[in-house]
Amino acid sequence: MPTQTFKFPAFNGPLRKVAAAVLLGATSLLGATAAHAQMEIKLGHVGGPGSLFERSANEFARVANERLGTKAKVVVFGSSQLGGDAEMMQKLRLGTLELALPSTVMSSTVPAFGMFEMPYLVKNREHMKAIEQAVVWPSLAPMADEKGYKILGVWENGFRNVTNNVRPIVKPEDLKGMKLRVPQGVWRVKMFQAYGANPSPMALSEVFVALQTGVMDGQENPLTQIYSSKFQEVQKYLSMTGHVYTPAYLTAGSRKFGTLPADVRAILEKAAKDVQPYVYKTAAELDKELVDKIKAAGVQVNDPDKNAFIAASKAVYGEFGKEVPEGSKLVDTAVELGAKF
Repeated sequence: MPTQTFKFPAFNGPLRKVAAAVLLGATSLLGATAAHAQMEIKLGHVGGPGSLFERSANEFARVANERLGTKAKVVVFGSSQLGGDAEMMQKLRLGTLELALPSTVMSSTVPAFGMFEMPYLVKNREHMKAIEQAVVWPSLAPMADEKGYKILGVWENGFRNVTNNVRPIVKPEDLKGMKLRVPQGVWRVKMFQAYGANPSPMALSEVFVALQTGVMDGQENPLTQIYSSKFQEVQKYLSMTGHVYTPAYLTAGSRKFGTLPADVRAILEKAAKDVQPYVYKTAAELDKELVDKIKAAGVQVNDPDKNAFIAASKAVYGEFGKEVPEGSKLVDTAVELGAKF
Protein backbone atom coordinates (compact mmCIF):
# COMPACT_ATOMS: atom_id res chain seq x y z
CA MET A 1 0.00 0.00 0.00
CA PRO A 2 1.62 3.37 -1.02
CA THR A 3 2.59 5.74 1.71
CA GLN A 4 0.48 8.85 1.83
CA THR A 5 2.08 12.22 2.44
CA PHE A 6 0.02 14.82 4.22
CA LYS A 7 0.77 18.43 3.51
CA PHE A 8 -0.16 20.92 6.21
CA PRO A 9 -1.37 24.21 4.86
CA ALA A 10 0.98 27.14 5.41
CA PHE A 11 -0.22 29.70 7.92
CA ASN A 12 -1.62 32.62 6.07
CA GLY A 13 -4.26 35.20 6.43
CA PRO A 14 -6.17 35.16 9.75
CA LEU A 15 -4.46 31.95 10.93
CA ARG A 16 -1.00 33.46 10.57
CA LYS A 17 -2.12 36.51 12.59
CA VAL A 18 -3.44 34.27 15.37
CA ALA A 19 -0.18 32.29 15.53
CA ALA A 20 1.86 35.48 15.64
CA ALA A 21 -0.28 36.87 18.43
CA VAL A 22 0.10 33.67 20.48
CA LEU A 23 3.88 33.68 20.00
CA LEU A 24 4.13 37.36 20.94
CA GLY A 25 2.03 36.80 24.03
CA ALA A 26 4.19 33.88 25.19
CA THR A 27 7.38 35.89 24.65
CA SER A 28 5.96 38.83 26.59
CA LEU A 29 4.96 36.54 29.45
CA LEU A 30 8.46 35.04 29.67
CA GLY A 31 9.97 38.51 29.61
CA ALA A 32 7.67 39.72 32.39
CA THR A 33 8.48 36.67 34.51
CA ALA A 34 12.22 37.28 34.10
CA ALA A 35 11.82 40.96 34.90
CA HIS A 36 9.98 40.17 38.12
CA ALA A 37 12.29 37.34 39.26
CA GLN A 38 13.65 38.46 42.61
CA MET A 39 17.39 38.63 43.09
CA GLU A 40 18.37 36.64 46.20
CA ILE A 41 21.04 38.15 48.48
CA LYS A 42 22.33 35.49 50.86
CA LEU A 43 23.63 36.56 54.28
CA GLY A 44 25.56 33.94 56.23
CA HIS A 45 26.70 33.98 59.88
CA VAL A 46 27.88 31.56 62.56
CA GLY A 47 25.46 32.60 65.34
CA GLY A 48 22.98 30.12 66.75
CA PRO A 49 19.25 30.61 67.46
CA GLY A 50 18.70 33.59 69.78
CA SER A 51 22.23 34.92 69.35
CA LEU A 52 23.02 38.58 68.77
CA PHE A 53 24.23 37.64 65.28
CA GLU A 54 20.87 36.04 64.48
CA ARG A 55 18.86 38.96 65.83
CA SER A 56 21.06 41.52 64.07
CA ALA A 57 20.97 39.70 60.73
CA ASN A 58 17.20 39.18 60.89
CA GLU A 59 16.58 42.84 61.72
CA PHE A 60 18.81 43.89 58.82
CA ALA A 61 16.91 41.56 56.47
CA ARG A 62 13.59 42.99 57.66
CA VAL A 63 14.67 46.60 57.15
CA ALA A 64 16.44 45.96 53.85
CA ASN A 65 13.62 43.88 52.37
CA GLU A 66 11.02 46.54 53.20
CA ARG A 67 13.10 49.04 51.23
CA LEU A 68 14.08 46.70 48.41
CA GLY A 69 10.50 45.78 47.51
CA THR A 70 10.64 43.58 44.40
CA LYS A 71 14.21 44.58 43.49
CA ALA A 72 15.85 41.89 45.61
CA LYS A 73 15.43 39.86 48.79
CA VAL A 74 17.90 39.30 51.65
CA VAL A 75 17.77 35.69 52.92
CA VAL A 76 19.60 34.85 56.18
CA PHE A 77 21.46 31.58 56.83
CA GLY A 78 22.69 31.25 60.43
CA SER A 79 24.32 28.54 62.55
CA SER A 80 27.24 28.13 60.10
CA GLN A 81 24.90 26.73 57.43
CA LEU A 82 27.08 28.33 54.75
CA GLY A 83 30.35 27.43 56.47
CA GLY A 84 32.57 28.81 59.21
CA ASP A 85 33.92 32.34 59.19
CA ALA A 86 37.03 31.53 57.14
CA GLU A 87 35.01 29.58 54.57
CA MET A 88 32.45 32.37 54.19
CA MET A 89 35.23 34.94 53.76
CA GLN A 90 36.53 32.86 50.87
CA LYS A 91 33.04 32.65 49.37
CA LEU A 92 32.72 36.44 49.55
CA ARG A 93 35.93 36.84 47.55
CA LEU A 94 34.85 34.25 45.00
CA GLY A 95 31.43 35.87 44.64
CA THR A 96 29.48 32.74 45.62
CA LEU A 97 28.08 34.47 48.72
CA GLU A 98 26.75 38.01 48.85
CA LEU A 99 27.01 38.93 52.56
CA ALA A 100 28.58 37.58 55.76
CA LEU A 101 29.11 38.76 59.35
CA PRO A 102 32.79 38.17 60.22
CA SER A 103 34.38 39.30 63.46
CA THR A 104 37.80 38.17 64.73
CA VAL A 105 38.61 36.46 61.42
CA MET A 106 39.05 39.89 59.79
CA SER A 107 42.45 40.18 61.47
CA SER A 108 43.60 37.12 59.52
CA THR A 109 42.80 38.94 56.27
CA VAL A 110 43.76 42.54 57.11
CA PRO A 111 46.40 42.63 59.89
CA ALA A 112 45.39 46.11 61.11
CA PHE A 113 42.01 44.70 62.21
CA GLY A 114 44.05 42.99 64.91
CA MET A 115 43.74 46.24 66.86
CA PHE A 116 40.42 44.87 68.11
CA GLU A 117 42.33 41.87 69.46
CA MET A 118 44.20 44.10 71.89
CA PRO A 119 43.03 43.41 75.47
CA TYR A 120 40.89 46.05 77.17
CA LEU A 121 41.21 48.51 74.26
CA VAL A 122 37.48 49.31 73.87
CA LYS A 123 35.90 50.64 77.06
CA ASN A 124 32.23 50.68 76.06
CA ARG A 125 29.93 51.04 73.08
CA GLU A 126 30.16 54.83 73.03
CA HIS A 127 33.92 54.48 72.79
CA MET A 128 33.43 51.97 69.96
CA LYS A 129 31.26 54.46 68.06
CA ALA A 130 34.06 57.03 68.28
CA ILE A 131 36.60 54.44 67.05
CA GLU A 132 34.27 53.53 64.20
CA GLN A 133 34.15 57.12 62.95
CA ALA A 134 37.85 57.92 63.51
CA VAL A 135 39.41 54.59 62.56
CA VAL A 136 37.14 52.01 60.91
CA TRP A 137 35.66 54.03 58.04
CA PRO A 138 38.66 56.22 57.12
CA SER A 139 41.37 53.55 57.59
CA LEU A 140 40.27 49.94 58.11
CA ALA A 141 37.45 49.84 55.54
CA PRO A 142 39.72 50.93 52.66
CA MET A 143 42.29 48.31 53.73
CA ALA A 144 39.57 45.65 53.58
CA ASP A 145 38.48 46.87 50.15
CA GLU A 146 42.04 46.41 48.86
CA LYS A 147 41.81 42.77 49.94
CA GLY A 148 38.48 42.30 48.16
CA TYR A 149 36.01 43.00 50.96
CA LYS A 150 33.41 45.76 51.20
CA ILE A 151 32.32 46.63 54.75
CA LEU A 152 28.72 47.84 54.83
CA GLY A 153 28.13 48.20 58.57
CA VAL A 154 29.87 47.93 61.93
CA TRP A 155 27.79 45.80 64.32
CA GLU A 156 28.80 43.79 67.38
CA ASN A 157 30.04 40.43 68.53
CA GLY A 158 30.58 41.72 72.06
CA PHE A 159 32.68 41.76 75.24
CA ARG A 160 34.29 38.36 75.62
CA ASN A 161 34.49 36.23 78.76
CA VAL A 162 36.13 32.91 79.61
CA THR A 163 34.31 29.67 80.45
CA ASN A 164 36.04 26.43 81.46
CA ASN A 165 35.76 23.15 83.35
CA VAL A 166 38.93 23.42 85.46
CA ARG A 167 38.68 26.37 87.86
CA PRO A 168 37.45 29.95 88.24
CA ILE A 169 39.79 32.39 86.47
CA VAL A 170 40.81 35.22 88.82
CA LYS A 171 44.31 36.06 87.54
CA PRO A 172 46.16 35.22 84.31
CA GLU A 173 48.14 32.44 86.03
CA ASP A 174 44.85 30.57 86.57
CA LEU A 175 44.86 29.93 82.81
CA LYS A 176 48.24 28.19 82.87
CA GLY A 177 48.19 25.04 80.74
CA MET A 178 44.45 25.31 80.03
CA LYS A 179 43.31 24.01 76.62
CA LEU A 180 41.30 26.98 75.38
CA ARG A 181 39.41 27.32 72.11
CA VAL A 182 39.86 30.70 70.44
CA PRO A 183 38.53 32.04 67.11
CA GLN A 184 40.63 32.24 63.96
CA GLY A 185 42.72 35.31 64.70
CA VAL A 186 46.46 35.30 65.35
CA TRP A 187 46.41 37.87 68.17
CA ARG A 188 43.89 36.00 70.30
CA VAL A 189 46.29 33.08 70.27
CA LYS A 190 49.22 35.32 71.26
CA MET A 191 47.20 36.98 74.01
CA PHE A 192 46.24 33.74 75.75
CA GLN A 193 49.74 32.35 75.30
CA ALA A 194 50.97 35.44 77.19
CA TYR A 195 48.52 34.52 79.97
CA GLY A 196 49.92 30.96 80.08
CA ALA A 197 47.03 29.14 78.39
CA ASN A 198 47.26 26.64 75.52
CA PRO A 199 44.96 28.26 72.93
CA SER A 200 43.78 26.56 69.72
CA PRO A 201 41.78 28.20 66.89
CA MET A 202 38.59 26.31 66.07
CA ALA A 203 35.37 27.00 64.17
CA LEU A 204 32.48 27.92 66.47
CA SER A 205 30.35 25.06 65.12
CA GLU A 206 32.88 22.55 66.52
CA VAL A 207 33.28 24.00 70.01
CA PHE A 208 30.34 22.39 71.87
CA VAL A 209 31.52 18.85 71.15
CA ALA A 210 35.15 19.81 71.92
CA LEU A 211 34.07 21.05 75.37
CA GLN A 212 31.71 18.14 75.96
CA THR A 213 34.40 15.55 75.17
CA GLY A 214 37.24 17.33 76.97
CA VAL A 215 39.23 18.03 73.81
CA MET A 216 39.08 21.63 75.07
CA ASP A 217 38.91 22.73 78.72
CA GLY A 218 37.32 26.07 77.93
CA GLN A 219 36.61 28.83 75.46
CA GLU A 220 36.05 32.60 75.36
CA ASN A 221 33.10 34.40 73.78
CA PRO A 222 30.51 37.10 74.39
CA LEU A 223 27.65 36.01 76.63
CA THR A 224 25.22 35.89 73.71
CA GLN A 225 27.42 33.37 71.85
CA ILE A 226 28.01 31.38 75.04
CA TYR A 227 24.31 31.05 75.81
CA SER A 228 23.00 30.55 72.27
CA SER A 229 25.68 27.89 71.68
CA LYS A 230 24.56 26.15 74.90
CA PHE A 231 28.06 26.13 76.39
CA GLN A 232 26.45 26.49 79.83
CA GLU A 233 25.43 22.83 79.44
CA VAL A 234 29.05 21.65 79.21
CA GLN A 235 31.00 24.24 81.28
CA LYS A 236 31.32 24.70 85.06
CA TYR A 237 32.81 28.19 85.38
CA LEU A 238 32.22 31.60 83.78
CA SER A 239 34.80 34.29 84.55
CA MET A 240 33.73 37.80 83.56
CA THR A 241 37.09 38.82 82.15
CA GLY A 242 35.69 41.16 79.47
CA HIS A 243 39.17 40.88 77.98
CA VAL A 244 38.34 41.92 74.41
CA TYR A 245 35.49 43.75 72.69
CA THR A 246 34.99 42.37 69.20
CA PRO A 247 33.01 44.28 66.58
CA ALA A 248 31.28 42.38 63.79
CA TYR A 249 31.26 43.69 60.24
CA LEU A 250 28.46 43.23 57.73
CA THR A 251 30.67 42.46 54.76
CA ALA A 252 30.34 41.82 51.03
CA GLY A 253 32.83 40.75 48.41
CA SER A 254 33.90 43.99 46.70
CA ARG A 255 33.73 42.57 43.18
CA LYS A 256 30.33 40.88 43.56
CA PHE A 257 28.87 43.87 45.39
CA GLY A 258 29.95 46.12 42.52
CA THR A 259 27.82 44.08 40.10
CA LEU A 260 24.60 44.76 42.01
CA PRO A 261 22.34 47.56 40.74
CA ALA A 262 23.29 50.94 42.21
CA ASP A 263 19.93 51.37 43.96
CA VAL A 264 20.22 47.93 45.58
CA ARG A 265 23.74 48.71 46.81
CA ALA A 266 22.58 52.02 48.28
CA ILE A 267 19.67 50.37 50.11
CA LEU A 268 21.90 47.64 51.59
CA GLU A 269 24.55 50.12 52.76
CA LYS A 270 22.05 52.44 54.40
CA ALA A 271 20.14 49.57 56.04
CA ALA A 272 23.43 48.19 57.45
CA LYS A 273 24.18 51.49 59.16
CA ASP A 274 20.57 52.13 60.23
CA VAL A 275 20.42 48.78 62.05
CA GLN A 276 23.43 49.54 64.28
CA PRO A 277 21.41 51.26 67.08
CA TYR A 278 19.18 48.16 67.25
CA VAL A 279 22.28 45.94 67.47
CA TYR A 280 23.83 47.93 70.33
CA LYS A 281 20.56 48.18 72.26
CA THR A 282 19.91 44.44 71.91
CA ALA A 283 23.49 43.63 72.90
CA ALA A 284 23.24 45.71 76.09
CA GLU A 285 19.97 44.02 77.03
CA LEU A 286 21.42 40.55 76.45
CA ASP A 287 24.48 41.34 78.56
CA LYS A 288 22.19 42.06 81.51
CA GLU A 289 19.86 39.09 81.23
CA LEU A 290 22.19 36.29 80.15
CA VAL A 291 24.42 36.23 83.25
CA ASP A 292 21.39 35.22 85.32
CA LYS A 293 20.36 32.59 82.77
CA ILE A 294 23.83 31.09 82.70
CA LYS A 295 23.91 31.05 86.52
CA ALA A 296 20.51 29.35 86.54
CA ALA A 297 21.99 26.61 84.37
CA GLY A 298 24.38 25.79 87.24
CA VAL A 299 27.47 27.64 86.07
CA GLN A 300 29.59 29.34 88.77
CA VAL A 301 30.23 33.01 87.88
CA ASN A 302 33.09 35.13 89.23
CA ASP A 303 34.70 38.56 88.67
CA PRO A 304 38.45 38.36 87.92
CA ASP A 305 41.20 40.82 88.78
CA LYS A 306 41.14 42.85 85.54
CA ASN A 307 44.14 44.96 86.54
CA ALA A 308 46.23 41.78 86.65
CA PHE A 309 45.09 40.93 83.12
CA ILE A 310 45.80 44.47 81.87
CA ALA A 311 49.32 44.28 83.29
CA ALA A 312 49.89 40.90 81.62
CA SER A 313 48.74 42.30 78.26
CA LYS A 314 51.54 44.83 77.70
CA ALA A 315 53.71 42.38 75.78
CA VAL A 316 50.90 41.73 73.27
CA TYR A 317 50.56 45.45 72.54
CA GLY A 318 54.32 45.71 72.06
CA GLU A 319 54.45 42.80 69.62
CA PHE A 320 51.46 44.13 67.67
CA GLY A 321 53.18 47.50 67.33
CA LYS A 322 56.28 45.86 65.88
CA GLU A 323 54.48 43.53 63.44
CA VAL A 324 51.68 45.86 62.27
CA PRO A 325 53.03 49.44 62.18
CA GLU A 326 49.88 50.99 60.68
CA GLY A 327 47.82 49.08 63.24
CA SER A 328 49.89 50.50 66.05
CA LYS A 329 49.01 54.04 64.98
CA LEU A 330 45.32 53.12 64.91
CA VAL A 331 45.58 51.61 68.40
CA ASP A 332 47.11 54.86 69.64
CA THR A 333 44.18 56.78 68.14
CA ALA A 334 41.70 54.45 69.87
CA VAL A 335 43.49 54.83 73.21
CA GLU A 336 43.41 58.63 72.91
CA LEU A 337 39.68 58.50 72.11
CA GLY A 338 39.15 56.37 75.20
CA ALA A 339 40.21 59.22 77.48
CA LYS A 340 36.73 60.71 76.91
CA PHE A 341 34.86 57.65 78.18
